[in-house]
Amino acid sequence: MKFCHKYLTFKLTIDKENLELFMMSQSVKIDFVILSKLDNEGNLHLMHNKSLSLELLHQMPDSALLFYEDKTNCMFKYSLCKEVDYAKFGANKVIINTNTDTICVQFCKESDKNQFLTRLGQIRNGKKNSLFEQRTDQSSAVQYFQFYSLLSQQQNMMQDYVRTATYQRAILDNSIDFEGKVVLDVGAGSGILSFFAAQAGAAKVYAVEASSIAQHASSLVKANNMSDKIKVIAGKIEDIDLPEKVDMIVSEPMGYMLLNERMLESYLHAKKFLKPNGKMFPTQGDLYIAPFTDEALFMEQVAKANFWAQNSFYGIDLSALKTAAYEEYFKQPVVDTFDPRILISPPVKHTIDFLADNEEDLFNIEIAVKFDVQAASVVHGLAFWFDVAFKGSTTQTWLSTAPTQPLTHWYQVRCLFPQPFLLTRSAQLEGKVSLKTNSRQSYDVTMMVTVEGSSQVFTNNLDLKNPYFRYSGHVALPAGHFHESPSEYYMNQYSAIVNQSQGFQQQPQDNLSNQLADAQFFNSALSNGHHQTKTTNVSH
Repeated sequence: MKFCHKYLTFKLTIDKENLELFMMSQSVKIDFVILSKLDNEGNLHLMHNKSLSLELLHQMPDSALLFYEDKTNCMFKYSLCKEVDYAKFGANKVIINTNTDTICVQFCKESDKNQFLTRLGQIRNGKKNSLFEQRTDQSSAVQYFQFYSLLSQQQNMMQDYVRTATYQRAILDNSIDFEGKVVLDVGAGSGILSFFAAQAGAAKVYAVEASSIAQHASSLVKANNMSDKIKVIAGKIEDIDLPEKVDMIVSEPMGYMLLNERMLESYLHAKKFLKPNGKMFPTQGDLYIAPFTDEALFMEQVAKANFWAQNSFYGIDLSALKTAAYEEYFKQPVVDTFDPRILISPPVKHTIDFLADNEEDLFNIEIAVKFDVQAASVVHGLAFWFDVAFKGSTTQTWLSTAPTQPLTHWYQVRCLFPQPFLLTRSAQLEGKVSLKTNSRQSYDVTMMVTVEGSSQVFTNNLDLKNPYFRYSGHVALPAGHFHESPSEYYMNQYSAIVNQSQGFQQQPQDNLSNQLADAQFFNSALSNGHHQTKTTNVSH
């Protein structure tokens, strides 16, 4: 029997053997589909009386279409050759004509149908998934590129003075590495780094950008009369080709905790275009980890979870969800900044050498940690931040997100333990931090530490894709760090201002208060333990 459709006809064959070959390829998995068969009269008949899970494996030369019950029992299996055709039928249905049956797949959501059709189109066109597509969930990729296509988001990054000024300084101070050279800008965004490379004398800059912001980047290139030097290429670095090798790769691929968004992998992938002995800006990334104590942050998360402990919320008992809420809140890394005095040990450093390391080195990172805590402390979790180095021929420049440095849009990240623990004396903490990639362009984070001489293990698993953005514009001073009376200090400052005003024209009371505020008492660098004024240096 041959089914004809006004749009398409196609060929599909069943393969009952060697199914293990399919498991090595990337797949699209969709739940809640209905599988039917079309008879000679054009009527649909259910092939199974329950909804099924569909898996479409894309591999070369043949792909596979499998239907599962309960995601484990494979009930229908097909192999798809390159000539496979398909046709949309109704709202959320796709008609497929095989050598034996004409089948119809009905999807629960239009987005599922579109995802399925996209992959079928790739099979028909003989297109193999790029490395980016293989490692990334489609919905995550769509959201990611939509986010970075916004001018407001580009502005947020460009207005990060530490970020932008450090990049320009690193490039211009090492102009010898750019003059007359070919440069590749990976994830160019607005093209700001491409312009910096051109300012440093680059002969040619290829600005590769996968989101639609590439159109705006092209407009800026044209408006700044740089079309002869900067060429914007719309596409993913994993998919595009360049007409020549490059001398230098520049990029801003860092996410929260250095690794979030997994753009570092694309940055390392770009080395396929790099000439031998070529350079990369940045050249190296250092991830720092240190234990911290912060009772206020811990209690804040507990208080949020306790909302679900209510047994009469508008007459409804919510307490059945308290445990689930507690687990959810403590799975969230906290993105904010903090006073560095909450750190109770020097940090451990993990280095990624962008020139030497490969994409695969970032898939599963395990960092052994050992911390020397010098005083009795309550350990609430581990804090993370990063530095990156630009190692040029002339000078070395660093961009830091440390809590001791001016704040950036990366902030710092803290991961709490669900149960804090008390160290009654100086002790050594040992353990490891594991970071494992997931298809949502992020990492699953696992922390595990033990106290020297104890068999007790403290652990937590966190989802870096779902952080808690806590920063409010104010950094609370750690409790217990005043070694003089703050009230006495305030009164002494007030008296000094009053005495200083004697001999001059009498000043109104509100003016004296303004002078006292201008003294920035609560933020000044004082020997009695007040918060230290941060340096304004953008590199070190």
